[in-house]
Amino acid sequence: MISFREVLSNRNFLFLWIGQLISTFGDRLTQMALVALVYQQNPGSEIALAKIISFTIIPVFIIGPIAGVWVDRLNRKNVMVVSDIIRGCLILSIPFFIGIKQILLVYLAIFLTFSISRFFISSKMAIIPDIVPKKNLLVANTLSGTTYMVGNVVGLVVAGIIVNIQSIGAIGGFYIDSMTFFVSALLIAMIAHIRSIGEVGKDIITTTEAIGSSLRRSIVSDIMDGIKTIWKHKDMRFIVSVFFILMAGLGAVSCVIIVFVQHIFGTSTRDLGFLGTFLVTGLFIGTMLYGKFGQKISKRKIVFCSFIASGILITIFVLAVEKYHNLFTAGIISALLGAAVSPVMVSANTLTHEAIPEELRGRVFSSLEVVIHLGFMIAMFIAAYAANLIGRSWVIIIAGVFFCLCGAVGLTVEAKTRATSS
Repeated sequence: MISFREVLSNRNFLFLWIGQLISTFGDRLTQMALVALVYQQNPGSEIALAKIISFTIIPVFIIGPIAGVWVDRLNRKNVMVVSDIIRGCLILSIPFFIGIKQILLVYLAIFLTFSISRFFISSKMAIIPDIVPKKNLLVANTLSGTTYMVGNVVGLVVAGIIVNIQSIGAIGGFYIDSMTFFVSALLIAMIAHIRSIGEVGKDIITTTEAIGSSLRRSIVSDIMDGIKTIWKHKDMRFIVSVFFILMAGLGAVSCVIIVFVQHIFGTSTRDLGFLGTFLVTGLFIGTMLYGKFGQKISKRKIVFCSFIASGILITIFVLAVEKYHNLFTAGIISALLGAAVSPVMVSANTLTHEAIPEELRGRVFSSLEVVIHLGFMIAMFIAAYAANLIGRSWVIIIAGVFFCLCGAVGLTVEAKTRATSS
């Protein structure tokens, strides 16, 4: 059995892992600052929150597919370093825009930051199999997920404090976030992911071709290759379905549950940070346990069981918080929910790495991003408007039931498929 220590002894992966731990910590500061900004301007509005979140999602559709093609053409390490530097500069500009009261420029900076993130995310997912042996992929993906979760835990705790400290506030959060991108860029630059002279020369030629219309035609062709690859592989069709269900459910819950918590406990970010910390702690623990003990368990079965458990816990969360208004109880349920949903992302990412050839990874991951974020955004706006019609609690409960049904149907179909094949 592969251990975490063995994977972390890989110097290249260690730099990648630490760099993302730091930048993820900074991201949470920006997230909480933006939530506080919306709360101050439009308290209790799911629609206003959905609008600002959409600025972080729209780049997935506009930039994502093109970014995936470039990731497959260029040095992935260099793409990640440049992306981090540009994102750091953009986040650094936000306090200035707030100071001159140009909120539209703040939204533009957020939009551009997440546009550049499309290149970074595709590169990060595609580079892992380049620096980690195939036998270590599951554990590496587990640790990659851990990067996100540990950064979230620390970031949410600190963000809840910073945003409520008058001398630091949201402005300080943006400054710290920008610095984390620069530190991440430095660490990733230290990865010894060296391509051959022929490959570097090919990158230069490809970049030159970008000036002509031939590359534009090639990009369209490569995007279609990514979509065709997904459709052609049985495992990839399953992965797309899993991601779409997960992100649609999360989209339906996201804005509504933020306003639900703000309404129940009467604060803009402090209690959100507290509950987010419990949630991500559960994600972290669940991911670590799955990475250590789940290597021999069917990934498909794990995914479906996770959906059912997540749906039940979402429903329990709403009913318990609404009845008792107890923050600690809400935190415990949030931690259990995090543990329940954690195996889904690890399993799906590992299946993708196993199914897709190296030269197609970037565009496939970009195509996946488009599909899953489309589900997230559509569900988010539907839920935001539905909350005004049937109430926040019912919207969240319906999302929980949706997860349960998807998990139950998946287990039934999987059992029938196995029975037929045997």
